[in-house]
Amino acid sequence: MTLWLTRLTPSPASPLARRELGAAGQTSLHRRVMSLFPDDIPDQARTRFGVLFRVEDTPTGSHLLIQSNQQPTTDRLPARYGTLVSRPLDQLLDALTPGRTLRYRCTASPVRKPGATTRTLYQLPAVVDLHGEAADAWWHRQAGQAGLKPLTLHSQPAETVRDHQRPRTPSKERGNRVRHHRVRFDGTATIIDPDLLRTAIHNGIGRGKAYGCGLLSIAPAPDPA
Repeated sequence: MTLWLTRLTPSPASPLARRELGAAGQTSLHRRVMSLFPDDIPDQARTRFGVLFRVEDTPTGSHLLIQSNQQPTTDRLPARYGTLVSRPLDQLLDALTPGRTLRYRCTASPVRKPGATTRTLYQLPAVVDLHGEAADAWWHRQAGQAGLKPLTLHSQPAETVRDHQRPRTPSKERGNRVRHHRVRFDGTATIIDPDLLRTAIHNGIGRGKAYGCGLLSIAPAPDPA
């Protein structure tokens, strides 16, 4: 199954696009992204189409990267919202071999979930955000599980996403609160297991995938001397 990477470049003349790709619009981006795919899938549409996304800030402004197993439909964007350019990732994924050096980027939600006894003893919440060295250690574990051996790592905080899920039943006036602490990880790594890496690229890393977390992007890099 072909994996597609799509770049959505917002139009400077679209206030809606600027708002949705800005920090204040992060919670509506999932709905905008999913609107680019068939809407006849009643449940788990994001999983069915393998959708992951991430906002990229560039010197010319923000744009959106969307990864999916089906090419997004360009005519589903609002008029003058922006442009979509898609390319298949087959050639890149087929070229993955052990020992090859890559550049990587992933905005993820590094957390720890303490057990019930630890939570009670130290009065911890069910999910603990990880920062600094603890977040870096989390990434090293995730990278290892994704078939990578990090050579360099630069991490920086990203905007925390907050939202309310829609209530599942009419009796609830408001759904559950959603909060995803995010960190962007950049660096270089050596491929240890290409199959694990392909799986991680397809499935994403960590939690919060509906909120712009987990998309692992790679690109060839010069092998270290």
